[in-house]
Amino acid sequence: MKKILLVLFMVISLFIFFSLFAQNFTYVGASKCKICHQTEKQGMQFPLWQNSGHSKSFAALSSEKALEIGKSIGIEKPAESPECLKCHASLHEKAPELDPEGVTCEVCHGPGSEYRKLNIMKDKELSAKNGLILYGSPEAINTQCLTCHRNAHGKTFDFPTSWEKVKHPVPEK
Repeated sequence: MKKILLVLFMVISLFIFFSLFAQNFTYVGASKCKICHQTEKQGMQFPLWQNSGHSKSFAALSSEKALEIGKSIGIEKPAESPECLKCHASLHEKAPELDPEGVTCEVCHGPGSEYRKLNIMKDKELSAKNGLILYGSPEAINTQCLTCHRNAHGKTFDFPTSWEKVKHPVPEK
């Protein structure tokens, strides 16, 4: 039964992956998300992100600590290193203009060009069809987090504690 579920999950994941790339979704930046996602009615997602380490992750690459860590692993300029940027500015290869945003909304939720419109965002299913990545379980969210947080800088990742700091649900109506 587990094998069937795993195969089904992989087929669905591949379908979603190829569906996303078959369309020409583009990244729009957090300033577009901010328009709607800064109110209490929407759960204050933008301010939560803005006050998190995710929004400051790119800037952190210019800190003394980052230079020290970089030097210890042979990286002279962490803010220019693909090895560092892959997590600290996860969209660097696709949208380098968004590097200053660090780990921005679209790193986890997908390129917003087609789902950011209000009439689409009001419909969860339509949003997903237009590129919004939704997570069906805490395990799925944890898997996404681990793309960067798996033993990052020698630190173990405590998903439940970390998720409490960054979760940003839309309040129930």
